[in-house]
Amino acid sequence: MDRLLKAGYTHVVDADLASYFDTIPHAQLMARVGERVSDGRLLQLIEAFLHQDIVKGVQRWTPTGGTPQGAVISPLLANCYLHPLDGVMRESGYQMVRYADDFVVLCQTAEEAQAGLAAVQAWVQANALTLNPDKTHVGDCREEGQGFDFLGYHFEAGQRWVRRKSLTAIRDRIRAKTGRTRGDSLACIIAELNPMLQGWYGYFQHAHPWTFSGMDGFIRRRLRSLRRKQQKRPGTGRTLADHRRWPNAFFAELGLFTMTEAHTLASRSR
Repeated sequence: MDRLLKAGYTHVVDADLASYFDTIPHAQLMARVGERVSDGRLLQLIEAFLHQDIVKGVQRWTPTGGTPQGAVISPLLANCYLHPLDGVMRESGYQMVRYADDFVVLCQTAEEAQAGLAAVQAWVQANALTLNPDKTHVGDCREEGQGFDFLGYHFEAGQRWVRRKSLTAIRDRIRAKTGRTRGDSLACIIAELNPMLQGWYGYFQHAHPWTFSGMDGFIRRRLRSLRRKQQKRPGTGRTLADHRRWPNAFFAELGLFTMTEAHTLASRSR
């Protein structure tokens, strides 16, 4: 992705397939799988998997299209169905980056991007799928307000950020582990937090550095607030006095993983 953006592919078709995992037609999907798999028993197993009844509450029905979301084989089947689109776009000279049903087409001009969108639209319609008009757009990602999201990142104005939805999700997970009524020690809570923070940083380490200082500050504020509650003090731990009482070094001594420090060390090593 970065290589293409730096090479001048700055006009992007950000396409979104409407209800993709719910709408893949079974007959066409099995035909695609059958192009590469000849074992009849395996084909029967996959077809049985697709036609397995769905139970929701008191309702029960047999699906006529789509693949079960969350099932281990669904992403693979989704890739099988969209694989021909990769070939069509490549043969037409477009640079498309795709992961399962999430894809963008990178172009060098606005005219090329509009033509690329038309090519995607034609293939999608011919294969019983639909583009979500509210989430599909063409833009110049060098301009503010015309960026695009891809695999948790947001690309805009020459910068790479963590998309807002991904930030909200990790903050919610941190809140769940740092509730003010939790009675565990800070050391125990930090030991539980660290693997999650390290994994999140490992994926988003290429985002803008401001992301990490903001995340570190948010985590320490949650821990200070929790500490105040444990000491039966009112307030939420946002005052200068609380910062002095429990400075950054206090949490570092307890082993809290710090994204800013990890990013600084990684930058030096590069």
